[in-house]
Formats: sequence, C-alpha cells, structure tokens
Amino acid sequence: MTYPADRAELEKMVGRWIEANSTAQDERDWTGLAEFYAEDATYGWMYSPDEHFMCVGRDQIREFALGTEMAGLDGWQYPYVTTLIDEKQQMVVGFWRQVSDVTGPDGKPIEIHGIGGSWFKYGGDFEWAWQRDWFDLNSAGHAFLALLETGKASEAMVTRMGLHGPSQPGHFPLTDLPAPLWPVPTQ
Repeated sequence: MTYPADRAELEKMVGRWIEANSTAQDERDWTGLAEFYAEDATYGWMYSPDEHFMCVGRDQIREFALGTEMAGLDGWQYPYVTTLIDEKQQMVVGFWRQVSDVTGPDGKPIEIHGIGGSWFKYGGDFEWAWQRDWFDLNSAGHAFLALLETGKASEAMVTRMGLHGPSQPGHFPLTDLPAPLWPVPTQ
C-alpha cells in the first residue's frame, strides 16, 4: 500500500476495523484488535482532568487498553453508529454506543447513554498510528451502578469497579503522559 492512502484504502481500513470489532465482541476478546495498530502506535483517553490513560506501542495496547481496561466488559457491544473519513489528513472519527449484555428492570440492555467515539490517524499498511477515545464518564458511572443494582454484574465487572484507577497500568496524571494528549499540533 502507498501512504498517504487514497479514500478507497481508508474505507477498506474502516470496514476491516468495524468487522474486527464485531468479531471481538462476539468472541468476548478484544486483544486481537492490537494487530490493527502500528508497532509504535499510541492509544489514550481521559478519565478525569488529571487521570488519563495512555499506551505506547502495540504490546501495551494489547495488554492494557484491550486487555485489563476491557476486563468486565466482555459481552458488551460497541456498535459503530457512523464514521467520518478525512483522506486529506488521513484521519477517521467513529461514533459508537456502549451496550451491556445485562438487562435492567425495564427489560432493555443497560447502556451508557453518553456519546462515545474514537479519533484515529491512519499510518498506512492497514494500521492505526494513534487513537484517542472519548466517552461520557458520568453516564458510564451511572450505567455501571445500574448494572451492579441488578445483581447480574459479572465477577470481573465487580472486581474492575473496585480497583483504584490511578494505580492501574497505563493511568497517568496529565503532566506525566508518555505520549501527547493531542497527537496533532494545537493552536
């Protein structure tokens, strides 16, 4: 493949990515998605103004972002609602939902009702150079508590919710991030 990629290659990348996400959901194992990242890729998101998550390199992405950070979320679905592709900047933005496999008292799956999304930079060869996620942490907390109230939360979810976030691998204060929060120049 050539880099920068043309629109058709970016569309193919997005299609492969969404298909792999669907497979990961069905298999309840997100770690295979690591193969979509460049060896030196970065992947991060924010938990609070001074607690961020950041992985540097495919191995950390596999182990921490797709492994420990997804613990307890097996069985959840993250369907992409839409994606936007910018071939000039070699970037993709995807908007997704976060839907648990546990139903609430109303019989509907418990869902994080905030908007979730990912911002990607394409690095060529069907690999992401970086990814930054955003999601509504308050809505996530509300959904997690609703999940606990059902009594149907998995043991892995209960364990995850009891962890001290800042002490977990990949969690950093903003001033100590090992890769830039904004991977593009800001004005």
